[in-house]
Parts: sequence; C-alpha cells; structure tokens
Amino acid sequence: MGKLQGFREFKRETAKKRPVKDRVKDSKELFIKFPVDKLRQQGARCMECGVPFCNWGCPLGNLIPDWNDMVYKEKWEKAYDRLTLTNNFPEFTGRICPAPCEGSCTLGVNRDPIAIKEIELNIIEKAFEEGWTNPQEPRVRTGKKVAVIGSGPSGLAAAAELNSVGHDVTVFERDDEIGGLLRYGIPDFKLDKSIVERRVNFMKEEGVNFKTNINVGVDYSAKDLLAQFDAVALTGGSTIPRDLKVEGRNLNGVHFAMDYLKQQNRRVSGKEIETTEINAKDKVVLVLGGGDTGSDCIGTAIRQGAKSVYQYEIMPKPPTNRDDSMPWPTYPRTLKTTTSHEEGCNRDWNVTTRKLTGEDGFVNTLHATRVEWTHTEKGMQMVEIPGSEFELKVDLVILAMGFLHPQHEGLLTDLDLDFDNRGNVVVDENYMTKTKGVFAAGDMKKGQSLVVWAIYEGRLVTKNIDEYLMGETSLRG
Repeated sequence: MGKLQGFREFKRETAKKRPVKDRVKDSKELFIKFPVDKLRQQGARCMECGVPFCNWGCPLGNLIPDWNDMVYKEKWEKAYDRLTLTNNFPEFTGRICPAPCEGSCTLGVNRDPIAIKEIELNIIEKAFEEGWTNPQEPRVRTGKKVAVIGSGPSGLAAAAELNSVGHDVTVFERDDEIGGLLRYGIPDFKLDKSIVERRVNFMKEEGVNFKTNINVGVDYSAKDLLAQFDAVALTGGSTIPRDLKVEGRNLNGVHFAMDYLKQQNRRVSGKEIETTEINAKDKVVLVLGGGDTGSDCIGTAIRQGAKSVYQYEIMPKPPTNRDDSMPWPTYPRTLKTTTSHEEGCNRDWNVTTRKLTGEDGFVNTLHATRVEWTHTEKGMQMVEIPGSEFELKVDLVILAMGFLHPQHEGLLTDLDLDFDNRGNVVVDENYMTKTKGVFAAGDMKKGQSLVVWAIYEGRLVTKNIDEYLMGETSLRG
C-alpha cells in the first residue's frame, strides 16, 4: 500500500473522451490518453485489501493490488510482468472489458472504485512502447501438433499458451482475417483493428501458425483434422443469433446485428462487401436488444449518418444504483450509459415487438406493445399491458438480442459431439469432449459471454491439453 490515505485523498478519474461532435465523424478510438500522474493517483487509491475482492471479481484472477501499487511507485516493467502472469491480452480487456473487477473493488462499498481498467490498459501500452514485449519463441519444441479452431479471444489465448510450452499450434479461421469477434464483431471506435493486428503479428513471431479462409468441417474435414493433429481445441464462438419470430421478420431492412457490424468493420478496413449492403445513412434505425452489441450498432448507425436511432429492450429498465438483488461484491447490473448512447439515442424498456409491416417488401413500421414483469415461483413472468400498443416508423431494424449457441452443422456434427440443453458443446471436468483428444472452451462450451471469460477459458483448456499430451503441465491455466 504505497499511500496510506490515497483512497481518501484522490477521487476516481478515467480518461477523457473525444468530443461527440468530432468522434461521430470517424471510427477512431474514443478516448484521450490518460496522464501518468493521474494513473499514479488511481494506483495510490488501492487499499491492498486483506481479501482482494477485485481479484475475486476478475475471471482471470488478475493480481490487481500488486500492479496498482507498482504503477503508483512507477515500477512499470514489474507491473507489466505481474499483469501478464494472468492475462495474455490486456490491450483487449483494457479497452472492451466491462470491468467486473471494479464492481468488486472494496472502495465501491461507499466510494467510487479504482480505475483498474485504465491502469491495466496503460501498463500494456507502455510495455509495447518500451519494448518489454519482445516475442519469445520456445527454445524447445515438443513435436506435438495442436489445432485451434476459431481465432477469437479464447482461441488466441489457447494458441499463445500452448505455443509457449513448445507445441506446434495451428489456428484455423473461416474468415479472411484473424481475430473472430475482436476483428469483425467489435467496432473500430472501441477496438482499433491495428491493436488486433499488432497482437496477431506478435504471436506469429513467437511461432504460432495462422490459416484463414478455412472453414473446418467444410474445406477441411473432421477426419483429416483428427488424423493430422495430436489434439484439437474447439474455440469457435456462439454464432447462432437469437431471432425475432414475428410477422414481417423477412421484410427487407431487418438484419442481424453481427451481419451489420461485420459489414462496417470491412468497410472501415477498405475491404469489399460481398453481400447486400446494410447502411443506416438518412434512415430511422431501430435496434432491438439492450446489451453491448446493441450499443455497438447504435454507435455504428450514428457514424453512418442515421436520421435517428431508437433502442428498445424487452426487459425492465435497470436501477441506477445497487439494490438488494446485486449486493457488493457481485457485479452491479445497474443502468449502463455507453459512449454510443451519449452520441444520440432514444432508449426505452419493457417493449415487445408484435409484428413488422412494410411496403413493396421493405420494412417501414414496428408494431409494439408495452409489458410488465412480475416475480413468480417460476421466475420472472411477462404480461402485455392492455391498450399500450404503439407504432414506430422505421427504415432499418437491427436484431441484437443475443446468441443461442455455436453452429452445429459441419464440424461439430461431423465429430459427433454432444450438446447440452442450451445447444453448447458438452465436455468433462478436463474440458474434453466425448471424442478423445478434442477439447472445447469459450463461448462454444459455456455460451455467449464476455471477452475476459473467453480468455480465461482459453487459458484453462490449454492446461488440460498440455497434460493430455505430455502427462504433466507447467501451464498456470
């Protein structure tokens, strides 16, 4: 604890954002670099609790009090070493993680929590600037070959860890670029793609082999996969979106969020768009779904020049402060106003879609009604409010209602894997599927989740893969 009264002396501060009028004109990152003296003050606020609940709240178990203190004392390289003990990609989590660690910070009991995420991001960026991140290719190779299917955060974490102990790792990606959700799901204004490319190039220098434009199970058979690799890690995403099953769903102008976001990522990168173009310019846009993906669609639509943007959520509006349903140190599921919301959006809750109508095959009207939720023995129950029906004139409807499970057709069915009642891949206590040598992790195993959970899953499965291949393991998981 570098400064005994730091938590009383300094208030929570985070990096300032670029002005809305400037940032909506481009897809550049949103935040202005945080001054070092302000970072040190945030590090000084850490009380180094006897029980570090921030560490408990972080899926990766980051040793947060340690590197908070090191930043305060300007021991930056030591802070980097401690941070990367548990996190392969702080440059990703420092930008896009919702920071459950901050929700568990002890200061959050009666003060604002420490800006942990801000400190994390600045540690890794300083490490890259100073050259502390030199790629380290293993001195000895084991001769074991591992295939990683899917190059999202879980797959990249698995590849990095397996490569670090000398296995020959090949990552297969069906898209034309590596990164999965990081590359084609998250907008550039939240995660500039140069950051993803920097990490991928770093991993290439360490010896990881990447293969793009290969849909394993279609372009490359499951039989060949099992024959040519000693182990397989299935780390594909939860890619099947939740659909809106109402009249008018098939009208032109109604699209899934990921189709919309992927197009914009390709557009920003100067890549060709091979399908029907989805563009919000001069349109009234409705986003159905109140999560982060919906927020990303809002920011994207505003940058494309939408006339106006609405976001409707079927669930009730969250409270602005913690209540009895989310006591400290659990994650506070309070009302979240994102940078995209700040840029201009009409938000509403307790709204359900009854149907969509249009003209000449194109959507032009949402027909909705308001609902109320009640607690019952069977859980939350929704009831439509009589007489609350309303309409909204729309030109573009984006469905951002979450994801169901990974794609079954192709590789997973060819491997004859089992699925749980949510459609996710079933594994044993070692993350192995019923097919020997085939493991699963990340969203493919646990369902749609956070990037930080995906990294954790990718790290954990590699410990089991390494032990399966070598009989023992030195990986931390």
